[in-house]
Amino acid sequence: MTIQERLIWLQERTSLGCLSLETLGAIATALQRQTLPPQQTLSEIDQHPQGLYILISGEVISHNSAAAPETNPLTRGSTINLRPLLLNEASQEAIATVTDTEVWFMPRQQWQDLIQNYPEITQAFSQDLAQELAEVAQALQQEQQQQEILRPYLVTKAKRGVVGKSRYAKRLRQQIREAGTHDRSIYIFGEPGLEKDNLAALIHYGSPRRRQPIIKIDCSILQKSGAELFGRTDGKKGLLAWLGKGTLILNKIEELPPELIDKVATLIETQTYTPISRPGDPEPVPQQTAAKLVAIAERQLPAVARHFSETIKVPPLRVRKADLAAQVEYYTSLFCRAKGLDKPTLTPEALRRLQSYDFPNNIRELQNLVERAIVQSDQGSILTEEIFWSAQGKQKRFRLNLLNAYPAFRRFLRSAWWPDRINYGFTAIAFPLIIAVLFLAPQTRDQNFALNFFWAWWWPLVLLAFPFVGRLWCAVCPFMIYGEITQKITTELLKRDLKPWPRQQAEKWGGWFLFGLFALIFLWEELWDLQNTAYLSAWLLIIITAGAMICSAIFERRFWCRYLCPIGGMNGLFAKLSMTELRAQQGTCSAECSTYQCYKGGPQKGEGLETAGCPLYSHPAQLEDNRDCVLCMTCLKACPHRSVAVNLRPPAIELWTTHRPRTYEVALLLLLLGGIFLHRLPEINQVLGLNLDLSQFWPHLGLAIAALGVPAGVVLLTGAVVQFLNSPPKAKPFLQLAYGYLPLVLGGSLAHYLRLGLGEAGQILPVTMATFGLQGSTLPIVVAHPAVIAFLQGSTLIFATLCTFVLTKKMSKQSWRSLLPQYLTSLGLAWAMAQIIVGL
Repeated sequence: MTIQERLIWLQERTSLGCLSLETLGAIATALQRQTLPPQQTLSEIDQHPQGLYILISGEVISHNSAAAPETNPLTRGSTINLRPLLLNEASQEAIATVTDTEVWFMPRQQWQDLIQNYPEITQAFSQDLAQELAEVAQALQQEQQQQEILRPYLVTKAKRGVVGKSRYAKRLRQQIREAGTHDRSIYIFGEPGLEKDNLAALIHYGSPRRRQPIIKIDCSILQKSGAELFGRTDGKKGLLAWLGKGTLILNKIEELPPELIDKVATLIETQTYTPISRPGDPEPVPQQTAAKLVAIAERQLPAVARHFSETIKVPPLRVRKADLAAQVEYYTSLFCRAKGLDKPTLTPEALRRLQSYDFPNNIRELQNLVERAIVQSDQGSILTEEIFWSAQGKQKRFRLNLLNAYPAFRRFLRSAWWPDRINYGFTAIAFPLIIAVLFLAPQTRDQNFALNFFWAWWWPLVLLAFPFVGRLWCAVCPFMIYGEITQKITTELLKRDLKPWPRQQAEKWGGWFLFGLFALIFLWEELWDLQNTAYLSAWLLIIITAGAMICSAIFERRFWCRYLCPIGGMNGLFAKLSMTELRAQQGTCSAECSTYQCYKGGPQKGEGLETAGCPLYSHPAQLEDNRDCVLCMTCLKACPHRSVAVNLRPPAIELWTTHRPRTYEVALLLLLLGGIFLHRLPEINQVLGLNLDLSQFWPHLGLAIAALGVPAGVVLLTGAVVQFLNSPPKAKPFLQLAYGYLPLVLGGSLAHYLRLGLGEAGQILPVTMATFGLQGSTLPIVVAHPAVIAFLQGSTLIFATLCTFVLTKKMSKQSWRSLLPQYLTSLGLAWAMAQIIVGL
């Protein structure tokens, strides 16, 4: 290219074209043509440039900050470094080549010499520099004014990222990243204390808008007109106008004044708003906003929420228990660093305590709890469970974990002794021997120790045990021991696969099956005098065992125990009154467990032993009712996280907290209530003066059915009266209130069997000798005086009646007056029991 051609090129394509031909010719002569490789630096921030560059061809970019990713491409003819060379100052931008680039270049010293020889260059550009300076000053003044107006609302930084590795935390981080890549509006909602405003700040500062301001406005204090947000037509700009391309956080949008709902919905939908006008003002003109809109809410506001392009639901802390360890670690480090303290460590027991708590105020509560614990530890090296004393949910209150209080007790329950060695080393052998004795020995209780043991020992003791240990008998029950033996023969010897449970049908009909079976057992026991007929008692045990074995040969695990066993149904019902329970810490299970070995079974893992899983398919963390736990401790043995607990608790607490009533359970309860009267037919016949001949089958059967049905009918009638007298919003359903009779049914049953337990159980030694045809009249016996038995029976009934009153009140949460019919019925039933059992 000749000098003349170069001169024309500079005149037509560059900003130097305003110079005279003489000056422009001197510049054209001094320029050197160069080819630069990619990534060649032409200018660095805060560095004096090496010379003047004029872009001929290629791609060159510039940006104003070394940390900013935004770049500006330069066009052909761009004069690079002209301003800093004219003002003799450091460059304010970084410029580099992207591809192979051709430029005209003039070294810095040569350019300065040219300026001295040709003052026209400085004069020509001084006017442009002055105008640019004025524009910069105006922009700076406007920016200062913007900062002044926005300062009360500014969010200067994000506090922290999303802590944790759970799937909830990962998904939340992904949503935040994606929300920062677009300009669409976002609706963030979740429970209190989740720091949703911090998530909005994370979105802003992770987006290309991060150099723009971000402000947060409390919607609950906005003017009804919205003037501070939209501005006025008289020229007073609102926050949206001052915000520019920044981010607007509408906090507590659910508390938005009703007058602004439509305006804000329009803003979100169309990115436009209308300034507020007063009477006499010109017609307002809709304005466009470039701001990104983010709303924060603790509940859904459908009128506004549906207009947002994207919704982020923030998960509460109670479902993110897997993140608790990381969050406690983070807040501990944060607080200790701020206070200059040594960082303590968290014990596993303390972590489990935190994981068992639901944190209603979420992250804010956790942070306060951790900081308080550090202060209370008095610069200790560890944070123990006791320091977090308040981190306990309602369902864990008034509980004492016996496994922590008595480690030896825990070791025993995890050992092979409980219950396998007891079951297969003793019960499995003793049970057939007892059956043989019932068949072969004398047939009455005074001459058959097995019959004596069954009716005078087992029944009183198992009834007495329910309030203390719940369904413990089922763990060593001989019926299911032989069921398990049947399963091993079926799977290991016969090589047959067991079927899964038909849960839907079993849940629907299983309870009614055991109800019907129990009713038949009651009638059989009474009409054929099973209590004093050994071989019939043996057949009763054999029938129940056969049911367990048949179900075990067909279905996996303990299907019979869960749904069909009549004794198991009774045990599950009375176990609700127990002062002990087996539960697991839901937080620990959800945070640390991924194998569910307590439920499914599996190989040894850490502290967890190899097991076949829960025989009743009950997950301990989901248990809310003692009905579905047989205390076999399989879950305790399988759990590697020490989540399972055996708690001492207020008796029957589940009945007024987590209990779910079931129709067939209430039917079984009423059947057991009638069974108390069924066992006393001679006394009823005498008290009522019926003079029926109970040695005759049909009169006996009729009175037996009446004894089973009349008490149930009285309870049902009372329930109808209570429902009639109380308005539906306040009255509890009959199914729920019916469980209030449970202590009375247990007390009445125990009072009946006290006669056998205190009057005949102590004769076991001479009865045992008589079983084998030996003389045992000289052996010691321990029996109570009839007056003592009557006193204890009466005391039991009185105590059971009081417990019924208290339990009914706790469950109903109604006034004593509204429950008066049920109290009177309970009192009447107790009085009737006293008449036929104690003989008052």
